[in-house]
Amino acid sequence: MKMKKKTRYVTHAGIIATIYVVLTYLTGILGLASGAVQCRFSEAMCILPAFTPAAIPGLFVGCIISNLLTGSVVFDIVFGSLATLIGAVGTRIIAKKSLSPYLYPVPAIVSNTVILPFVLKYAYGLGSGVLYLALTVAIGEIISCGILGVLLYYSLKKYEKILF
Repeated sequence: MKMKKKTRYVTHAGIIATIYVVLTYLTGILGLASGAVQCRFSEAMCILPAFTPAAIPGLFVGCIISNLLTGSVVFDIVFGSLATLIGAVGTRIIAKKSLSPYLYPVPAIVSNTVILPFVLKYAYGLGSGVLYLALTVAIGEIISCGILGVLLYYSLKKYEKILF
């Protein structure tokens, strides 16, 4: 029985990572996956740790692979992925405390808003100030994690027992 549970965990993490990569790729085609103004559709998936702990490594690995495939610099691959990991862990903690689902996206929004502007400024050399970049990242994260993520949460909630 223990092996079945472990296999299910790894499978869920792999599926989540794969979907994250595909959604980031599709977002990239639209020109929204990178840069000062970014709104990755895949970031909506940062709500998934509310359902399963397997989403934490799934999102982290998915972000690493996405950043590698989109040609990100090393600092973005490392720190951008860590921002996603921190957000995923924070979401899991909030969900375990049975707080409002509207709070679930907050860790991802905050971690990305705090970390990514420095990556954009110093790793990519964007001429904008850190506060401006924080604003643009926050807007993208509020749209992808806050709005799309909460919509995803309520869409999946009714199928929670089947999917997770």
